[in-house]
Amino acid sequence: MKAFKGMVVVAGVLVGLGLAGAVHGAVWVQCGALVDVAEGRTLDAHTVVVEDGVVGEIVSGHPDVPDDAERVDLTDLTCLPGLMDMHTHLSSQFDSDSYVQRFTLNEADIALRAANFARITLEAGFTTVRDLGDSFNATIALRDAIAGDLVPGPRIFTAAKSLATTGGHADPTNAWRSDIMGDPGPRDGVINGVAEARKAVRQRYKDGADLIKITATGGVLSVARSGENAQFFDDELEAIIATASDYGMHVAAHAHGADGMRRAVRAGVHSIEHGTYMDQEIKQMMIERGTWYVPTISAGKFVAEKAEVEGYFPPVVAEKAAEIGPVIQDTFARAHEAGVRIAFGTDCGVCPHGENAREFGFMVEAGMSPADALRSATINAAELLGQSERLGQLREGFAADLIAVEGDPLEDVDVLMDIQFVMRDGRVFVGE
Repeated sequence: MKAFKGMVVVAGVLVGLGLAGAVHGAVWVQCGALVDVAEGRTLDAHTVVVEDGVVGEIVSGHPDVPDDAERVDLTDLTCLPGLMDMHTHLSSQFDSDSYVQRFTLNEADIALRAANFARITLEAGFTTVRDLGDSFNATIALRDAIAGDLVPGPRIFTAAKSLATTGGHADPTNAWRSDIMGDPGPRDGVINGVAEARKAVRQRYKDGADLIKITATGGVLSVARSGENAQFFDDELEAIIATASDYGMHVAAHAHGADGMRRAVRAGVHSIEHGTYMDQEIKQMMIERGTWYVPTISAGKFVAEKAEVEGYFPPVVAEKAAEIGPVIQDTFARAHEAGVRIAFGTDCGVCPHGENAREFGFMVEAGMSPADALRSATINAAELLGQSERLGQLREGFAADLIAVEGDPLEDVDVLMDIQFVMRDGRVFVGE
């Protein structure tokens, strides 16, 4: 990987090693064009001045660079804010061996794989992610390692282990042999009743999670009959949400079926993930309450495709994948048309890491404008995270998260599949 014109040699060496470019002092990033995601328009040549990991100033054109500053030449590229994926699983990537790997991979294996997937995600232009379910708290350690510049990766907001009920979608012992199945409890992310609900949330807080993820309904990849049945009672949902609120955490709810989704929205979850069988009543409830919707069309496409491959999934999973997967894109189209608040999310870890930007094409294909699709992965995602004052835009005082592509993503979102430059917090991770 070559160093950028105008950048110090040591920065290029660090980039080549997969580590952040150790840039000190002011850096002037000269862009051929600049996407204003708030206004949904592409501006002409601009220079982004970065100081101490923050955008200090954005000026029109390409003024002379001061002698004591460094220059990054992106004059042939279009710059835009780093992208944000609100539904990932960095500690895994699904394949036909995944069900066996639950018994063969150790904590260290999971952690090292997570570090690799984090790097791949960052190199794909995603500088911030929300991780909605891991193993062994791997993404808590990964988040801290990335923040400490020990490994390259996106900024992570993690739920750690998802919460389920016994036999629910995130019960880690589903389909295990009875003599090893045991009786997992709140520490393992499995709850039954109000007291255990509260204990599980408090355990996540103790572990260092940033938010709570629940599986409000059945799911596709769990080895269980239903992919859509409601799996929490109202009092359990209310206990989880109230306890999370006490600890300053939001609750994200995996939900395919309408009944469990309705219960979750009524109880006050912050976001609905997937939302496959969202009906008109639920859409209206979400609009009235300001509940976010994170569609994950990419995962729906992936499982529907793999359901056609004989033997890829266990039969019970293949049946659910074939039924649920193809529905999500249409649900997204109707939710967008109705005015539900949408934040970008892929469920990568189900679909392959690094292909996150494919979601933009699916969104546009379903009727969303490229400008709105980009906003879902920048401004909207930052708002969902409660980070609107520092993430999601290239603005003075915001984190210097900047990516660059050839072409104009407001004309063709597919250019986001080929990222030419990535800066996160003022550090260069991808260049030419």
